[in-house]
Amino acid sequence: MDLKTLIRTIPDYPKAGVQFRDITSLIEHPEGFRESIKQLAAPFREKGITHVAGIEARGFIFGAGLAIELGVGFVPIRKAGKLPGETIGQNYALEYGVDTIEMHAGAVKEGDKVLLVDDLVATGGTAIAAISLIRRSGAVLEDAAFVIDLPDLGGAEKIRAQNINTHFLIEFEGD
Repeated sequence: MDLKTLIRTIPDYPKAGVQFRDITSLIEHPEGFRESIKQLAAPFREKGITHVAGIEARGFIFGAGLAIELGVGFVPIRKAGKLPGETIGQNYALEYGVDTIEMHAGAVKEGDKVLLVDDLVATGGTAIAAISLIRRSGAVLEDAAFVIDLPDLGGAEKIRAQNINTHFLIEFEGD
């Protein structure tokens, strides 16, 4: 199945000149969604993964599916103030400011082996913040999986520079 054909492109969203790669058309397609989860999981079946961490919000969709497929726990990584209970956070730079992501304190611990998941890599800033957050907890993070890579924006290279193996299902040239 050619999963790339199931990704809708919306021109000039959220601003002029951007080609938005919309995964909702993929997840609305039952066979395509199922196949995307199987393909994302395949490289990690024998790696001893104990948890899948998904980045808000579309990373929750694929991350939860991967956690079920791999038979492991799921850890949500959310914007600040969205998780109940004690959290740990990580700031990261935006084009015009700073944002923070958080996860529950104790969600992963030393010796756990975490797979980071999101729908798309553009500039890589949020993923790099998530990598730092997970590693600060003492867990091992060596791998990340994404449905889409936008290689022209350089995020995957930045993630690999953090000693993270990256796995993608689809690449789209340009932004």
